[in-house]
Amino acid sequence: MNRRPTLLAALALTATAALTLSACGSDDDSAAKDSDKIAGADTGGEKSASPTASEPASADRPKIELPADLSYTFDWPKTGDKEKDAVLADSEQSIKAVDLAIVNQNALDKAYLYYYEGEAAAGTQKFIQNYVDHKAGITGSYRFYAPEVAVGKDGTASLSYCEDQGKAYVKYLESNKVKKTEVTAKSYVIYHTSLRKNSKGVWVIKKIVSQSGSAKCQP
Repeated sequence: MNRRPTLLAALALTATAALTLSACGSDDDSAAKDSDKIAGADTGGEKSASPTASEPASADRPKIELPADLSYTFDWPKTGDKEKDAVLADSEQSIKAVDLAIVNQNALDKAYLYYYEGEAAAGTQKFIQNYVDHKAGITGSYRFYAPEVAVGKDGTASLSYCEDQGKAYVKYLESNKVKKTEVTAKSYVIYHTSLRKNSKGVWVIKKIVSQSGSAKCQP
């Protein structure tokens, strides 16, 4: 599991530079290994409904409040299919829940654990812990687009989508320094998630894989 590999590469690059006491380095992202393209992420689409309107309605879902220096655009319109729209809505919340854990500097934050389980939860915990270990947060704006969702009759689903990380950055909490990185092909990431509907009616993520620099996600 590799959430937001470009930002993670920037984090690792800076950490390595600090450990080796090297001179001020480039802000270029370190190269991420390309893998085969993940199918199912068509381009385009109308704007989704507002976050408030798209958020799944449930009294026991965690409340996700993020700082003002983080903003999100979800360019994935409603499909008109109740289950597909529920997958999209829960996935939107799961993305924000991971960021909340980074903001809270808590690799076991309850909000993301509400939406992740098994392999996906374990990988996400390691991802968040890396930020905690380096006393790093995130800032900037994210855009998610080109969703492709499929729902099976057995209570499982798959969702592929793209992320534009061009205006998202790592922020070091002790110095409040923001590491701004150049926008490259690696700034565009494709994800594929496998989900299941649990007993609460929530679409939880079981597995997530990603590829930075995906041709399918290029502007």
